[in-house]
Parts: sequence; C-alpha cells; structure tokens
Amino acid sequence: MIDLGLVVARLLHYAAVTTLAGVSFFPLYAYPATEPKELSRRRQAVLRSAAAGALLSGLLWFICSVANMSGTWAGVADQEALWTVLSETTFGSVWVARMVLVVVILGVTAARPLWMAIAGRDLITACLAAVLLASLAGTGHAQIEEGWMSVVHAGSDAAHLLAAGAWLGGLVPLGFILLNYSIRGGEPIVDVDRILLRFSSMGYVAVATLAASGLINSWFLVGSVSSLLTTLYGQILLAKVAFFAAMLALAAANRFWLVPRMIETRAGRSGEPAVWLARLRYHVLGEQFLGLIILLAVSVLGTMRPAIGQ
Repeated sequence: MIDLGLVVARLLHYAAVTTLAGVSFFPLYAYPATEPKELSRRRQAVLRSAAAGALLSGLLWFICSVANMSGTWAGVADQEALWTVLSETTFGSVWVARMVLVVVILGVTAARPLWMAIAGRDLITACLAAVLLASLAGTGHAQIEEGWMSVVHAGSDAAHLLAAGAWLGGLVPLGFILLNYSIRGGEPIVDVDRILLRFSSMGYVAVATLAASGLINSWFLVGSVSSLLTTLYGQILLAKVAFFAAMLALAAANRFWLVPRMIETRAGRSGEPAVWLARLRYHVLGEQFLGLIILLAVSVLGTMRPAIGQ
C-alpha cells in the first residue's frame, strides 16, 4: 500500500511539474508577437493550478517517502524519522529546496496580474519552472553514480526531463487553443497554422533530446540488452519506449499530414478546415493520454531497483 501511494504521489507530482514547465515555455516559442490576452489569462490559470498541484503532490510524495523509508505509515508521525529523512538523505535536502522553489513560483503566478507590464515576465516564470523540473534529477537513480559519472547521469536526466516537459506540457496550451479555436470578425484569434508549425519545430528538438538522453540513461540503468529483456525494470522501460513511439507517430502525422491539409483547406483549395481541425484535436488528445501513461511508467520505475546488476 505504501508503494502504491508513492507511485501515485510521484505521478501527480510529475504531471503537475511537467505541465507547469511546458505551459510556461509555450509563449516563448509559439507566438511571433505578444500572446493574446484571452489566451494569456487562461494560461495563467493553468500555471497557478499546476503550481498548487506541484506543492500538494510534493507534500504527499514526502509523506509516502517517509513511510517507505520507515516501513510503516506510523513513521510519518515520528519526528525523529521526519528529521532523519530531511537532514540525512539527498532526497530530503533536494525536496526542501524544491518545495521552497514551488512556493516562489506560486507567489510569482499569483502576483502576475499586478506586474503584467514587466518585460520578460514569461521568461522569469519559465526559468523557475525549468529549474524545478530539472531538479527532479536529484531525486532519482542518478544519485547512484559517483564522481563525474553522477554529473553526466544527472545532466542527462535533467535534459530528458526538460525535453519531456516542453513537449508534454506544451500539449496543454496547444490543446485548449485547438479546442476553443473560433473566428471573431472574420479573423482567427491567433494564427493557429503558425503556432502548430512552431510547436512542431520545438518538437524536433525535444524528440532528439529525449532520444539521446534516453539512450544515456538506459546505459546507466540497464547496461545490456539481456537486462532490458529479462528484468521487470527493463520490460517496463520497453513499454515506455513503445508509448513514446506511439506519441511520435501521432506527432509525425500531425506535422506531415493533418497540419498541411488544414492549411491547404483554409487557403480554399479543397475540403473543410473544420474536418482536419477535429482530427488534429483528437491526435493531440491522444498524445496527452500517451504522455500520462509514460509518466505513470516513469513513476513506477523510480520506485524500482535499476536493471543493471540484477
């Protein structure tokens, strides 16, 4: 039961922090100019909700970790056990720093309406969210290594997390833009075609980073093809890769099939843009679902002994 609670807590926290990062990154590459106010307000609401979710799920993660380390839920009420986890484990010190950062992000997002005119405001939020997401590398298996190997592993893990956040989290604002896409005064609220192409360009970088860092992490945590195929850790990792491949297939279909057809129909060449737009919405929803399954796999893998050495 403690293990299940730990997996759920990790899943909720990963989902919240990934959303926080991806949503904060979105306006930095998606818009050629200023983000429309209506979309900005909606994105800010998502940011505040994600930050609050990161704080609450972080607290739940700590509670479950204390229970896991002490072997019983009663350990959560033991001050000595709590202090031991906070002061004598890497997880405890990293957790404290991350929760302080979450509180800062909550303050920034809550105060945002009071300083909308400040230049670079999106960049500030994005930098804070990026540090929060990358710092998850300090809570995982990268701590197993020593010396420069630990630095390489942690750096690769951080790059993997940031790329995943940009892609998975970016699907959230992209999804509500597609869902609420409408025409006002005969003109679109935003240039959806351009946003889709910019998102795809970001996706190329994210996918390349995910693939390269994933191979490095697998070398550290799996070590051999035999371990990949014969251990439970390796088999779950293979399932994660399969879901990633499915996400990649949907993204490729969007970029090379749906988006070009939608642009062509909007130019009046043939067909109805709404048909292609509806298909694109379903594909983005499918990517979001697959992304959630991948986060679940990551949450489970984080509680298991790596395949290497088994």
